[in-house]
Amino acid sequence: MTNEQRSLLHQFVTLVEEEKPDAVIIAGDLYDRSVPSTDAVELLEETLYKINVELQTPILAISGNHDSAERLSFGSSWYRHSDLHIHGKMEDCFKPVQLNGVNFYLIPYAEPGIIREWFDDRTVTSHDDAMKRIVNEIEATLNPNEPNVFVGHAFVLGGKTSDSERTLSVGGSGCVSADNFAPFSYTALGHLHSPDAIRHEKIRYSGSLMKYSFSEVNQRKSVSIIEMNNNGFFEIEERILQPEQDMREITGFIDELLDPSFYQSQKLDDYLKVVLLDEGALIDPVNKLREVYPNILHLEKKIDQTDLRKKYEFFSSNERKSELELFKEFYGEMTTREFTDKKHHLIAEMIDHVKQGVNK
Repeated sequence: MTNEQRSLLHQFVTLVEEEKPDAVIIAGDLYDRSVPSTDAVELLEETLYKINVELQTPILAISGNHDSAERLSFGSSWYRHSDLHIHGKMEDCFKPVQLNGVNFYLIPYAEPGIIREWFDDRTVTSHDDAMKRIVNEIEATLNPNEPNVFVGHAFVLGGKTSDSERTLSVGGSGCVSADNFAPFSYTALGHLHSPDAIRHEKIRYSGSLMKYSFSEVNQRKSVSIIEMNNNGFFEIEERILQPEQDMREITGFIDELLDPSFYQSQKLDDYLKVVLLDEGALIDPVNKLREVYPNILHLEKKIDQTDLRKKYEFFSSNERKSELELFKEFYGEMTTREFTDKKHHLIAEMIDHVKQGVNK
């Protein structure tokens, strides 16, 4: 989707030109993979050059979990002379970048193991432990009487996810508590793709500029404009960027979707997920639909998804039942005889006997 990204980034550069901000913050995931494509590298270089050199606007950026910290760190020692601050590693991250009276702490994404080794602290075993250790280090020199902004890449507990984000850790060990950011006037976060991922008076996700999965079709993509005074108090304004080709979901019977009275009111080249309400077999529905909607990325039948969901719920409910309960249901389906207390005790003993044999 490089062309679509280029279009939105041009809109973003125009917004920077209009607003003339003191800085642009990019809170991680400059790329979508550690070894990005040549097109992606060239597009990022083009965009950063326009903002930082042509518009002479400082840029504050960190690496995210999709990025290669080493690659993004290349050249950072001389980039900062033009106020292009890209932090990919932990070196110098605890010393703030100072712009117009505001202290910006740029903390790149790092696995707990990296933080554990960096501080030689064996108690750091989770992302929350790591974030606490980082903030404690910052607090040692932080001036609470000045505006302090934390720029990070993390999954704050309670945040709403989408299918596009890469899981930080298995289970809940990837979550960090919002309480970690209490010392800061404002916390600018990356990772989750929606600006509404969390509701907090001083913590905000930028969200992604574009939709990257159909789980994001109803998300509002925006740019946050923060105006902060000398006391650290701030106001937030949003600007919406409009993609040339949106990502949407349409639902209906195939004949309805192919009816000119319907599709003439649609933007036909959007990236679409199509949900069909038809039952029974359909002959080559996707190619028929693509004659009208060329960018169908996903096609499914609602009845199939409903059946799959019921099947999943059935197995999930069975997983929560004991072996004895499952046998009792099976017995009731196979015979009309009563499942007496004697049968109950007999089957219970047999199940216990089998379990004991397995455990041995």
